[in-house]
Amino acid sequence: MTYFYAVVICFISSLILTPFVKKLAFRIGAVDHPNKRKVHNKIMPRLGGLAIFTSFLIGVLIFNPDGEFELPIAVGALLIMAIGIVDDKYQLAARYKFIVQLVAAIIVVLSGLEITYINLPLGHVIEFGYFSIPITILWIVGITNAINLIDGLDGLAGGVSTIALITIGGLAISLGDPFVALISFLLIGSTLGFLVFNFYPAKIFMGDTGAMFLGYMIGVLSILGFKNATLFSLIVPIAILGVPILDTLLAIVRRVVHKKPLYSPDKMHLHHCLLNLGFGHRQTVILIYSISALFSIAAIIFNQSTMWGTTITFFAMAILVELMIELTGIVSHNYRPLLNLINRRRQ
Repeated sequence: MTYFYAVVICFISSLILTPFVKKLAFRIGAVDHPNKRKVHNKIMPRLGGLAIFTSFLIGVLIFNPDGEFELPIAVGALLIMAIGIVDDKYQLAARYKFIVQLVAAIIVVLSGLEITYINLPLGHVIEFGYFSIPITILWIVGITNAINLIDGLDGLAGGVSTIALITIGGLAISLGDPFVALISFLLIGSTLGFLVFNFYPAKIFMGDTGAMFLGYMIGVLSILGFKNATLFSLIVPIAILGVPILDTLLAIVRRVVHKKPLYSPDKMHLHHCLLNLGFGHRQTVILIYSISALFSIAAIIFNQSTMWGTTITFFAMAILVELMIELTGIVSHNYRPLLNLINRRRQ
């Protein structure tokens, strides 16, 4: 029941705080102006992540989760929040955010939290040795930016993050890790309360404040929760975060191919492509939620399966996702005029 109360209290706190944060965002000028890359067509308040963080903090003070890495995680989260708030107000260059993300990740790693090895079939183990530190830093910074990159539609980043956190929290309970489970459920309640105002049509955006905070916390929790997993330890968090990881990797490849800076924005992310295929805003978000849920189910199966069961599930998952993508293209091609007509009538 502790986890249930954690979700409820943080949900109510976020529900109460978000309207006040919305007013604050307008007052200090932390707003998002529409442009050719953005989907929205009116000025929107950012800074919604402050409501998520504050309600999460209320939950932490009430339930007092006790873990080995509590202090370094908190310090890193405060740094991420600080740079996020400044960015939501002043639109900082990407390199400044990256530096702070790097510092936050280093603080956690120096406390002793590292990805030290990966288990392979037939009992083989790859020890990372000295590479464990850069690999862990890369993971935390990468996931922080991956959640930030998919924050392009109303409710998308919050929903995908919630699905990932539900999976991490549930698996943490099964693995006997109450600290990771409690932190996960506190974040779930805080994010769900904010989603009431952020789902399409959104009244407020979470901004980099929320996207980077959720990405940072998910990146850290995904290491902390599965660092002692006995089979395919790194595959479980990779599967849980399949959608943002794939979207980020494709963005990197796309920018390298077109010889553009890695931090340069574009309009070719997964959600943009689905919109271009003719799907509506809400349809696109729900479709990506569904794909994220499939990856999470695969992660649960990975955690419970034998070597052969995991291998079969991995290939079945890859085929299923490919079929979904192909089906999406076929449906859009054949019924695009109908989808466009429906969308126009809804608007």
